[in-house]
Amino acid sequence: MTASASGAGDRQPGAQGDGYEPDPRRWRALWVTLVAGFMSLLDVTIVAVALPTVQRDLGASPAEVQWVVSGYALTFALALVTAGRLGDALDRRKIFLLALCGFVLFSAACGAAPDITLLVVARLAQGLAAGFMAPQNSALIQQMFRGAERGRAFGYFGATVGISSASGPIVGGAILALADGMQGWRWIFYVNVPIGVLAVLLGRRLLPRTRKSGRGHVDGWGVLLLGLGVLAFMYPLVQAESGGLSRLWWLFLVGAAVLAVFVRRQRRLLARGTTPLLDPRLFTTVRGYAIGAGVGTLYFIGFSGVWLVFALFYQNGLDYSPLQSGLAVTPFAIGSAGAAVVSGRLVDRFGRLLTVWGLTGVIVGLGTAALLLRFAPLDHAPWFAAPALFVGGVGGGFVVSPNITMTLRDVPVRMAGAAGGALQTGQRLGAAVGTAALPGLFYMVLSHSDDFQVALFVALGVALATMSTSLALAAYDWLRDRRRRAAHGECPEEVANTPVHSRSF
Repeated sequence: MTASASGAGDRQPGAQGDGYEPDPRRWRALWVTLVAGFMSLLDVTIVAVALPTVQRDLGASPAEVQWVVSGYALTFALALVTAGRLGDALDRRKIFLLALCGFVLFSAACGAAPDITLLVVARLAQGLAAGFMAPQNSALIQQMFRGAERGRAFGYFGATVGISSASGPIVGGAILALADGMQGWRWIFYVNVPIGVLAVLLGRRLLPRTRKSGRGHVDGWGVLLLGLGVLAFMYPLVQAESGGLSRLWWLFLVGAAVLAVFVRRQRRLLARGTTPLLDPRLFTTVRGYAIGAGVGTLYFIGFSGVWLVFALFYQNGLDYSPLQSGLAVTPFAIGSAGAAVVSGRLVDRFGRLLTVWGLTGVIVGLGTAALLLRFAPLDHAPWFAAPALFVGGVGGGFVVSPNITMTLRDVPVRMAGAAGGALQTGQRLGAAVGTAALPGLFYMVLSHSDDFQVALFVALGVALATMSTSLALAAYDWLRDRRRRAAHGECPEEVANTPVHSRSF
């Protein structure tokens, strides 16, 4: 049976042979997945503002308390592709609900942990549950929506990703301010429990079941190889603050070798007619997937590290409280939220051009903020920088949501979980690089100059250089589509809604 490699049949509502019937509960079901996704992504950054309190209350060492953040990120990334493949092969609804139940349970365990060892163990388990839940979010959107509706749904999904990443310090600071006193940090975890329980109850009623495709095989050796490869790349990064990059640099070479073996195995399985864990054709025949994954990974390297650098600048340089530090970057979160929702409605019309505009806006906004915070008087610099951060946030809203839509919209629904898992794995790796490198660079400059403004300026400059690379990749993709459109005499809407390749998939 021959299908479009772009999965166009997956996109067109009511297309013959597609078997798609709109679920009248799909928009309510979407909000269940978005709430769960918001919690899981928020927990990547929300805990950072509470680390000093956790360290004091539990008598932990700096290396131990760092695992509260890095351990979650590690197990989160390890689970993504395998969880996505299991969702494709079995039942996305069931895996989503089981993972959500686990996330709620381990959140409660984190809040109740009597010592740092049990807290770290609970965080590792919580990250694993989040990793199993995350790829089901994007896969369920692929399953429940088609055409322009899918763009709108991914717009809300992109807004969730952007807001959760940017608002972690704000929410964490607010919770610590409201739960003032000893052990107040525990409410950062407890707050997930009532929200998660409500999401489980609603999810049981609203989420659709996955039609079995007969592709229940899961490549066990592939799971092991991919896990070892991702672990080899992630472990030096999560140990960066304790010298992991200098001690464990050789693991990057090991990881590259293991992932090369993984790719070779996937190709062999495909040649034998066996379903691989991650189909290599996603990167070679699905329009926009490979470039979209690269754009997202590069963007998250700069984007994720920026917020830790801002937190260090405001809290250590200007003596702001965690809440004040979070509020100082609120304009970015506000701009990102509004733009992400709007961009979901525009992506079918403008396509990759939205990502180009968005990355340009982020670079201009954050670049202007970096200049203002470097040269303006410190007493007033945060106020001067607020409009620039808002502009950067609007740009950010036109990056994450359209890029997710452009990357995943042509993926066949039967592969949506694995594709979403691979995309998010790249983002998590990018985030790990950014959160390790940018604060490290900030501290390195500070040790030589003892000037917080210079340290912030240099760290933001490196982040903007990474984002500029992402912009160059997005612009290349846009120009390539534009040349192809001119060669075929197509209008933008035709390009957005017609496949590029037709081959067996």
